[in-house]
Amino acid sequence: MKTGIVLEGGAIRTIFSSGVCDALLTGDIMTDYVIGVSAGIAYGVSYVSRQIRRNLDIMVNYVNDKRYMGMGNLLRRNNRAYFGLDFVFGEIPNKLIPFDYDTFYAYPGEVEAAVTNLDTGEAEYFPVDRSDKKFTILQATCALPFLFPIFHIDGKPCMDGGAADAIPFDRAFSKGCDRLIVVLTRERDFRRQPEKLQPLIDRAYRKYPRFCDTMRRRADTYNAAREKLFQLEKEGRVLLFAPHNTQGFSRTERDVAKIQALWQDGYDEGMERLDEVRSFLAGQ
Repeated sequence: MKTGIVLEGGAIRTIFSSGVCDALLTGDIMTDYVIGVSAGIAYGVSYVSRQIRRNLDIMVNYVNDKRYMGMGNLLRRNNRAYFGLDFVFGEIPNKLIPFDYDTFYAYPGEVEAAVTNLDTGEAEYFPVDRSDKKFTILQATCALPFLFPIFHIDGKPCMDGGAADAIPFDRAFSKGCDRLIVVLTRERDFRRQPEKLQPLIDRAYRKYPRFCDTMRRRADTYNAAREKLFQLEKEGRVLLFAPHNTQGFSRTERDVAKIQALWQDGYDEGMERLDEVRSFLAGQ
């Protein structure tokens, strides 16, 4: 039986997922396959490298550092992103809070990230290159419109994977997974609303009309995916985790106390459900 974990994005809200993953690591639970979108997989690689609390440590120490995120980074000609790309994907993992590349490299399963192909408007899935210390695919999956530049992966213009496939559980099933843990970053009763910035997206990305169409349909696609997930949960094919409350928590949250509390929410739920997780993954 092949097991997998699917990690939704949500920028800083994804610290909830880190809490869940840290609980799984505490219980020595590792799946055979890992896929995520945006910060879901950018944080999720620390699960694969088995580094408990690493993402929380990064947030506590650097979320209010202007090198981590802020308009100054967006305005720098050699960066053009709200997040400091060299700092987040280079200096932190390679110097400040070291990433365990050896353990990551030794993981016997697959690790994939979803991106949105701007030409087609469709999701594409790429392995996270374990030899790339710039984490290029992680930068691309995090590339929110207006806040990041366009990335080219295998010659294809790509941005935020959450546009086309915010919760890539179908991809996990297509890769042979029988049982899936899916970690959401919004409450169970959350409903995405139509994109308020759609007129600006249509103008800024007019070169990519199919991407604009994908963004226009995003809310409906996302809400339908969640309904399908809840049905799969009833059928016993997925095990869902979702935060209890993200009201007042910004996707670019800077309040360390709020960040610690959301991580704790995920960790506590994960710890409380360890036996359930083990039984589920074992097919019992």
